[in-house]
Amino acid sequence: MTSTGKGRLLVVATPIGNLGDLSPRAADALREADAVAAEDTRRTLKLFGHLGVTPPAMLSLPAFDERGRLGGILERLRDGQTVALCSDAGTPGISDPGAALVAAAWEAGATVIPIPGPSAAASALAASGFPADRFYFAGFLPRKGGARREALAAMARVPATLVLYEAGNRTSETLRDLAAALGDRLALVARELTKLHEQLERAPLTELAERFSGEVRGEVTLVVAPPPEGAPPLAEEAEEPLEGELRRRLEAGEPPSALARDVARARGLKRSDVYDEIERLKGR
Repeated sequence: MTSTGKGRLLVVATPIGNLGDLSPRAADALREADAVAAEDTRRTLKLFGHLGVTPPAMLSLPAFDERGRLGGILERLRDGQTVALCSDAGTPGISDPGAALVAAAWEAGATVIPIPGPSAAASALAASGFPADRFYFAGFLPRKGGARREALAAMARVPATLVLYEAGNRTSETLRDLAAALGDRLALVARELTKLHEQLERAPLTELAERFSGEVRGEVTLVVAPPPEGAPPLAEEAEEPLEGELRRRLEAGEPPSALARDVARARGLKRSDVYDEIERLKGR
């Protein structure tokens, strides 16, 4: 269903590396826009340089303040303008800012028009050879703590191909964590897709963790094969007793306040109760 209204929001997918992947339709969208809402205006200005076109008004829409920047953009849509939405690379809203603006544009009665194109997730999935009739996109995993363990445990229960993003320097650690949580499944590491140093490697998770154990640069997309048909579910690890986890992490030097917050979130407890337990253990 297409919304109706005065202004138009063009959701424009842009190249993830190779500028040759900018589609003719995306180029036309950038040319006709009255304004461009960009994750980083400097990055999007390079597209106009590539096209040899004078850019229109450039509106900053960074991830850290997306909702705070919506007012001026929505005002343009209410005035009947055409606004193009671009993230730094790929399709807006997919692990990039944009979803809040699109939702607000619908609420404001603007016409929302997708301009499809590059996506690192879709490109890596297509290159993996793993089943793509259904898949689970996990974005970026939490970096550490209970939130990371919970995300990995949730992925282990998904009977489908998994796709996630990772920074180069954390790739090996994430591959090891995936192997521990999912079993040593076949996977694909797609690094620097469409760029000069593009690299695709397909192997079991533990083998990939070794291959990428050195310095890894750039942006990485990981695709993990679904569990084999008929494979029994991985046995869930017994949860570590609360006191044991708190003692272990206190001895590792974690600050009590951050530890209480992390453990409370992971276990569904009150932060104050966990903090009281930490204070009790410290007093022993």
